[in-house]
Amino acid sequence: MSLARRAEVAEEVPVGAVLVINDALVGDGWNCPIGESDPSAHAEIQALRAAAKAQNNYRLPGSTLYVTLEPCAMCLGAMIHARVERLVFAAYEPRAGAVVSQLQLLDQPHFNHRMEYLGGVMQVESSELLKGFFRRRRGKSTN
Repeated sequence: MSLARRAEVAEEVPVGAVLVINDALVGDGWNCPIGESDPSAHAEIQALRAAAKAQNNYRLPGSTLYVTLEPCAMCLGAMIHARVERLVFAAYEPRAGAVVSQLQLLDQPHFNHRMEYLGGVMQVESSELLKGFFRRRRGKSTN
């Protein structure tokens, strides 16, 4: 949650992610597409990039990615290509979630990599952070 709060302080959508291999943190990230002027700078992508550099490998076998929001299709595609073994996410993303909410991409048989997933872990805390962020954002735009 601290990484999500870091994004929020920067006025980015508050999403944070960490990637763990063998109980060791090897990469982390938070949403920063506005600050980085990079539409791909989602928390998951940032964590994958950091982990790949730390491991000196674009494949991350045996890894678990923890993220505060259900990933979008772009992020999920990157996780599949990186061979992330397990995904754990907090809040469901009803508009663009690619794991269960909209696309169910990990259940598709055509991918040559299978990833375990678990959603709803710390869902209340993450959802409240996101709702508060968007409530404040709407309040600012109406003033």
